[in-house]
Amino acid sequence: MDWREGVRMAVRAITGHRLRSALTVVGIVIGIATVIAFASFGASVQTDVVGEFQSTSASEIYVVSGGGFLSGGGPPGSDVGLTSPVVTTHDLEQLRAIDGTRAVLPRGSVPVSSLTYANQTVTPGSLTATTAASFDGEIVTGRTFESGTNEIVLNEIAARQFNANVTVGDTIDVVREGTTTFTVVGITAGARGGLAALSPPGPEFYVPVDPHYRTTQASPTLGVDQRAYSQVTIVADAGRVSEVRDAIETYIQTESDAIRLAGENGQVTVQSTEDVVGGIQAVLRDITRLITGIGVLALVVGAFGIANIMLVSVTERTKEIGIMKSMGATNREILGLFLAESVLLGSLGAVIGIPLGLGVGYAGASYAEVGFTVPVDWVVIAIAMGITIGVVAGLYPAWRAARVDPIEALRYE
Repeated sequence: MDWREGVRMAVRAITGHRLRSALTVVGIVIGIATVIAFASFGASVQTDVVGEFQSTSASEIYVVSGGGFLSGGGPPGSDVGLTSPVVTTHDLEQLRAIDGTRAVLPRGSVPVSSLTYANQTVTPGSLTATTAASFDGEIVTGRTFESGTNEIVLNEIAARQFNANVTVGDTIDVVREGTTTFTVVGITAGARGGLAALSPPGPEFYVPVDPHYRTTQASPTLGVDQRAYSQVTIVADAGRVSEVRDAIETYIQTESDAIRLAGENGQVTVQSTEDVVGGIQAVLRDITRLITGIGVLALVVGAFGIANIMLVSVTERTKEIGIMKSMGATNREILGLFLAESVLLGSLGAVIGIPLGLGVGYAGASYAEVGFTVPVDWVVIAIAMGITIGVVAGLYPAWRAARVDPIEALRYE
């Protein structure tokens, strides 16, 4: 009996019990579909987030108090998990003086009670204080604000937040300690110095640091109160990011006001785009591996299903095995016949599970509004898992079939 005849007999055995075979394959299908779905969705999110981040922030270096957002401090631009602002105006001047630095972009939060425009009031909680350099190439209409003025720039989402869309030249009343009227001078697609790619986009209202940001610290170097920030973004010259990052790290850890204000238990972290991207990829990989573990458990259940059905098949076909052996079939051929049947069941689960998983992953990516990426490595792994499960689950039943005594098998009823 050659291998082609063995495969034909295995196919006949499977199709002869369609319902039983289908129920056996379901476990493998669910496991592989789960693995592929989560792997494809994770790969899609990773490709989209990392790609967008690299394209918009390729030359950025972040100085973050509180250990940095990759260690639980929250994304730059947020106050989540951050210590008191410690990067002073003196530090900003020293950072600007580092060779290879194109821009230093401080970013602070200005608490407000409400904003009113055209008799409609919203409560954003805070405005973002930054500098005009943060909008380099990002202004859609109008211009950037000027320092020392009551001018405000809105992102496109914030401009559409009101029933009557905000346009350049309009005024917005901001309630802080009192009511201040701001003039809208620009609508922007975004601002450098934040990580919008890592969180859902929301309304942003930008005002100049001077005179609206009032958080201060006493500079240990100069002995006077200065504005202080929890996060500052440095834009480096292209091709010099690593060099500039090292220089910033040296200054921050040895001479800065920030490290002295942070104290013994405080921390000020310097992170480049490369660090951020590596951290994002590591986190997404860990999440993907954790969730795909659920699919692996389903595969284990499916493997037991195949083993069980193959043992039943051996029992049912004992007399058939005896007839084949009496006609000259060897133990190796009997082993190969039943092993082929179990491998076909495992492979069938992979063939159905992979496109099903890709379909679910595509639906998830579409819902999350990210580009779909096919995880080629996981597809290959899934095919290998289907075959391997078939081999492992069918090995013992096939071995039992091969050891059947032909005399006893012919007597079996």
